[in-house]
Amino acid sequence: MQVEHVLTDLRRRFPNEPEYHEAVEEVLNSIEEIYNTHPEFEQQNIIERLCIPDRIFSFRVNWVDDKGNVQTNMGYRIQHNNAIGPYKGGLRFHASVTPSILKFLAFEQTFKNALTTLPMGGAKGGSDFSTEGKSESEVMRFCQAFMLELWRHIGPETDIPAGDIGVGGREIGYLFGMYKKLMHEHTGTLTGKGLEFGGSLMRPEATGYGNIYFLMNMLQRKGIHDLKGQTIAISGSGNVATYTAEKAIALGGKVVTLSDSSGYIYDSNGIDKEKLAYIFELKNIHRGRIKEYADRYGCKYVAGERPWKEKCTIALPSATQNEINEEEAEILVKNGCIAVSEGANMPSTPEAITVFLKNKILYAPGKAANAGGVSVSGLEMTQNSMKLNWPKEEVDQRLQTIMSCIHTACVQYGTEPDGYVNYMKGANIAGFMKVAKAMMAQGII
Repeated sequence: MQVEHVLTDLRRRFPNEPEYHEAVEEVLNSIEEIYNTHPEFEQQNIIERLCIPDRIFSFRVNWVDDKGNVQTNMGYRIQHNNAIGPYKGGLRFHASVTPSILKFLAFEQTFKNALTTLPMGGAKGGSDFSTEGKSESEVMRFCQAFMLELWRHIGPETDIPAGDIGVGGREIGYLFGMYKKLMHEHTGTLTGKGLEFGGSLMRPEATGYGNIYFLMNMLQRKGIHDLKGQTIAISGSGNVATYTAEKAIALGGKVVTLSDSSGYIYDSNGIDKEKLAYIFELKNIHRGRIKEYADRYGCKYVAGERPWKEKCTIALPSATQNEINEEEAEILVKNGCIAVSEGANMPSTPEAITVFLKNKILYAPGKAANAGGVSVSGLEMTQNSMKLNWPKEEVDQRLQTIMSCIHTACVQYGTEPDGYVNYMKGANIAGFMKVAKAMMAQGII
């Protein structure tokens, strides 16, 4: 395989999809060497088959707003690869959603799910509908209209959607309700459900907690066993960011930043449990803005900026893709950052990743570090199939074990001659080898 040849062909065939091209390029550069030691992969054209989704569904979604006006949005589902299990991946409702973004997310999801040790393929979906500013009734009507198209393509052994940006427990409930009505069945076809109707304990916390568990595995290889004395910058203020902060604080870390799309807060005194409780209430109940925290506690607020120029020893980007650029990565390193662990999907640009690897800091890519969310979604699927619920302690222990196994796989494939662990390379190779071998065993289909 020649990476540039593959990329040139994909750009020609699928133009104007920069996010998808970026994701493919990152993976192919990591796996090129090991891929070329397996001529059987090239003989069966594994790389092209793995880069191109199995199928893509797009559909129009018509819904009625509170004023009686008919609104139209686009809906999508990308079923990328099911070599190791049924398609699995979130739904994103946000104005920024495009086929390119969903293809990149589905591609990444395939490798992330392979790393979890659970039998799940990769998928992603969503709509350019945004829940912001919509009433409860409008959100419900949109979710029901969206499921009227999606239901025919999903199922408990076919494709199991979950939540993502703009799709939380409320939206999953509406989507599941319509699916149940259309299919006349109560199965675990969606994950992230409420505890009353098949959800799993620990699901809201899973991505954030899992990120910290992966971070601790990295730090422990350096002889660091807790977060005492560490200054931690976190972006975002949704579930991933807030539960990342909660676990970091519990382990003794000093969390100094959170953010939203309008700007970020910097609290030099640290965000403690009481302050974090206010953020949970602010964001999850009142759907407020992070600036309200600064107003309440009198700390620094910077509008329209990201928190990566603030001094920290650990950075945990937990908002969205491409939120750390090359300049910000250089500043993080200069300011003494020793570890970057990604709670979001591909939050660091390729140039930023190069900076981290060049300076040999601990860098955990999202497909490894934020796999806790989909891992507990997989555990929810298992509980649904068995018709039981595990206690929180059991789910948490299983999550810790999965994150430790992911870390071990990354170390196995990512350790360089000088002992430095390139976690990005390790994660990409570990995920790729599992999917590629499964594809080989199942023939050309």
